[in-house]
Amino acid sequence: MNASHRVWRFGADVDTDALAPGGWMQHGVEVIARHSLESLRPEFAGSVRAGDVIVAGPNFGVGSSREQAAAALRHLGVAAVIAPSFAGLFFRNAFNLGLLLIACRDCERIAEREPIAFDPRAGTVTRASGEELAAEPIPAFLLDMVEAGGLLPQLKRRFQPRTPA
Repeated sequence: MNASHRVWRFGADVDTDALAPGGWMQHGVEVIARHSLESLRPEFAGSVRAGDVIVAGPNFGVGSSREQAAAALRHLGVAAVIAPSFAGLFFRNAFNLGLLLIACRDCERIAEREPIAFDPRAGTVTRASGEELAAEPIPAFLLDMVEAGGLLPQLKRRFQPRTPA
């Protein structure tokens, strides 16, 4: 099980425009990340710490296919997003960029700032009280992608020529 992570709570249908605001899309991910979720929680980007977790309502990442939405969260150091469900394009972009998503039907029980732990291989999220919530186990190939830092780093590692010993 992973170490304790601090929770940031969000509601349902958090869209990609909130995650990566359109007015900042002409900039790099460093600038976009500074404005991530500011329409919902103005303090988020300036206060989130590496290892923090977002817990949200259903349909997280709905909207356009902008991969900067997942990239901004990863750039800010978000360890995972936990929600009952995710928009399909966001789901694919998140794993491709190395951002862990955990589908947990009962995550609404998790409180703001509550320290939690999770085990994506086993499919569990553990609350500070010790209550264990069931989550969908993540396939090994997706976890490998997250651990590699995303699809491109994983492919580079896999296809990098080996030097003779």
